[in-house]
Amino acid sequence: MKVLLVDDDPFLSKSVVRLLSESGYDVHHVACAADAWASIEREQPCLALLDLGLPDQDGITLCRRIRAKWVFPILMLTSKSQAIDKVLGLESGADDYLPKPFDAHELVARIRALLRRAQDYRPVKKSQIAQVSGFELDGESRTIRYEGKILDLTETEYRILHYLGSNAGRAISREQLFETIWGYEIEFNSNSLEVLIYRLRGKLSKAGADQNIIRTLRGYGYKWEAG
Repeated sequence: MKVLLVDDDPFLSKSVVRLLSESGYDVHHVACAADAWASIEREQPCLALLDLGLPDQDGITLCRRIRAKWVFPILMLTSKSQAIDKVLGLESGADDYLPKPFDAHELVARIRALLRRAQDYRPVKKSQIAQVSGFELDGESRTIRYEGKILDLTETEYRILHYLGSNAGRAISREQLFETIWGYEIEFNSNSLEVLIYRLRGKLSKAGADQNIIRTLRGYGYKWEAG
C-alpha cells in the first residue's frame, strides 16, 4: 500500500520512511504542501501522514484541501500537545493524530488500524438508508441530512454522529467510540472528544435540530436520544 509522508524534518522523515518500508509499505516522502498535492494526484496514496507545521502552508489548511477532494485516511503528526490543536486537526478532516515524539510501534499500529478501517468499510445501499429522529443517515454518500438538508460535517464528525444515530437509544461508552471511530483503543484526551461533541451540537442547532439529542452520560459516554 502507498503511504505519503509530508514532513519537512529530514531526520524524522528518514527514520519513518525506513520504518514503514521495512513494514511493507510503499512510502513517498515530500517536505512541503505543494509537493504533497502533486504527489497525491500522481500517486493516489492509500494513507497520508501529515505534519502540522510545513514551510509553505500549515497542515490544517492542506488537510482541508485534501479532504475536499479525497477520502483516504489522514494521520496528523504534531509536536503540539494542546487539546485544541488536536481538535483542529480532527476538525480539518484528519482521522487521527499522533504527537511527536512517537513510538515507532505505535505509528505502525495506528497506520494499520486506519487502513483496516478504510478497507473494512462497506457502504450501505440506498434502500438501507437509516431514518432516525428526523435524520437521514446515508452510508453510501457519507452524508447526514436533517429534514432534507445535508449537515456540513467533517469526516470525524460524520462518523461520530452516524454511529450514535445508528445506535439510537443505546448508551455508548467513550472507549467504544474510540474503538469504532479511530479503529482501536487509544489514550485520547477526553476534552478533545467533548469539544467535538460540542461542535456537533452546534451544527445540529444551526440546522434546526435539537442539539440535546446527543446526551452526555457523565462518567461513561454518550447516547442519541431516540425520538
